[in-house]
Amino acid sequence: MSKKKICLVGDSLSVGGAERVMADLSNYFFSKGIEIHVVIVQDKITYSYSGELLNLGLYKKRGVINKIDRLLRLKNYLEKHDFDYVIDFRFKNHYLQELITNELVNTNKKVVFTIHSSILKYYIPENSILAKLLFRKAYGIVTVSDRIKQKVAGLGLSDNLECIYNPVIIDRIRLKMDADNAPEYKYVLAAGSMNHQTKQFDKLINTYALSDLPAKGIKLVILGEGKLKSSYVEQVNEMKLDDMIIFPGFKSNPFVFMKHAMFFILSSKKEGLGMVLIESLACGTPVISFDCDAGPSEIIQHRVNGLLIKDQDFDELRNGMNTMVEDEELYISCKQNALISIDKFSIESIGHNWLEFLKIEEK
Repeated sequence: MSKKKICLVGDSLSVGGAERVMADLSNYFFSKGIEIHVVIVQDKITYSYSGELLNLGLYKKRGVINKIDRLLRLKNYLEKHDFDYVIDFRFKNHYLQELITNELVNTNKKVVFTIHSSILKYYIPENSILAKLLFRKAYGIVTVSDRIKQKVAGLGLSDNLECIYNPVIIDRIRLKMDADNAPEYKYVLAAGSMNHQTKQFDKLINTYALSDLPAKGIKLVILGEGKLKSSYVEQVNEMKLDDMIIFPGFKSNPFVFMKHAMFFILSSKKEGLGMVLIESLACGTPVISFDCDAGPSEIIQHRVNGLLIKDQDFDELRNGMNTMVEDEELYISCKQNALISIDKFSIESIGHNWLEFLKIEEK
């Protein structure tokens, strides 16, 4: 394999799922002998990565002149290194700014845009003319689920459109899940940002309260932080369930909680892929999820590794929670199938898919 050069561009190397994927792919590509460069626009680094780093966040100040300065730094960097591919993992809310950036910076025609959410407005303008202008130089577009791919295909933005799932580092998860002590009580688990209503934790709390789980002494643990957390805590207090619904906050190592949970619950309105489902399965824990946009149906095999619930049917979600607790044979079967059900999401499998998409031969 001839030496290839890839530049990965992201918002940061911290916190987010897309950022985690970028970091993991940098390590994978580097292990395959590819020269890797990573560009971030915010000075936030907690994930382990490989390659040379251009941290534009170090130069960030207020004002238009500073934006132009950082844009020119990026332009000069890309021209200096003459990359074979530039893979963009960023959100794109400021479309006019993105269009200007594309015209001035992305002279390399092999630019890959990634889409990590079924909420397409985070990545694609609703104006079709602007959307076509924004993506006209793209080498291709990669989505993280097949459902998202189907949505994007209807927009006619690229003939080179592919679904490549987010990878999971199974060995890393299996190592971390034994790193700390877990709660000693029985519990089911949910997790996610509490900065917006997408996860619908308020409705999950109500559903749990109406289920058989509280009477059986099975608690609900919800990991995460955000501006809505105080309202969830108040809701629980008013329901007098503060001893049954626990809010441990954000955990840098959620895998300990995943491993010891009876099962994981996803009650979202929308998802990109649903990495928490894959991570829970990697910990050997069955999952229950709405069949929401976009990824749960591509992760969950109904009654094989978990339960796939009719989208937004909270009555059925309650029934599913009861079933998973009461049907011991089903539960044991789903638990036994959890880990082996996610082979297709391993970093080796996903990394190979990326090399095929980029037409790079493995050594």
